Amino acid sequence: MHFHPTERIALFIDGANLYSAARSLNADLDFRKLLDTFRQKAILVRAFYYTAVIEGEEFSALKPLVDWLDYNGFTVVTKPVKRFTDAQGHTKTKGNMDIELAVDMLEFAPHVDHMVLFSGDGDFRRLVQAIQAKGVRVTVISTTRTQPPQIADELRRQADVFVELNDLLPDISRPRPAPAAPSARNFEIERPA
Repeated sequence: MHFHPTERIALFIDGANLYSAARSLNADLDFRKLLDTFRQKAILVRAFYYTAVIEGEEFSALKPLVDWLDYNGFTVVTKPVKRFTDAQGHTKTKGNMDIELAVDMLEFAPHVDHMVLFSGDGDFRRLVQAIQAKGVRVTVISTTRTQPPQIADELRRQADVFVELNDLLPDISRPRPAPAAPSARNFEIERPA
């Protein structure tokens, strides 16, 4: 990654998009390692994490992550998922955080030299262009190593630097448990007669 040790940086993580990219690469992210990695490269001013949450559920798989992030150095931005019924009578959910992320990036631009956007969403191309017009460099992190690629080509081209998420995984992921070794009891040894 291309950072200067004295530059002020901010991370903007599109939670749903990053989760999808990491899952497609069969990786579990370690957000403590992620923060440490960027703190070693530059002056990390703020790390934002955006996600929609389902309200009213007794248990949400996302709640422990959101709580951990909130207590461990991230500014977590959430909003409730909206439920609606389509024309066929199917209940669907919607929880897009694009506007919140875009507004925060634009407001935060005067306070940093470099922004890191964890998303592959092509809708952010114009946002990245607007941030660059304010004199702020933008690195985009996503992946091309999936079918289909998680990064929109127009966003990748607009970024000052594109970082392949798969190349960053050794620094920011949790090791996967190794498969259990076969037990000697599971094999019978054939002996010559």
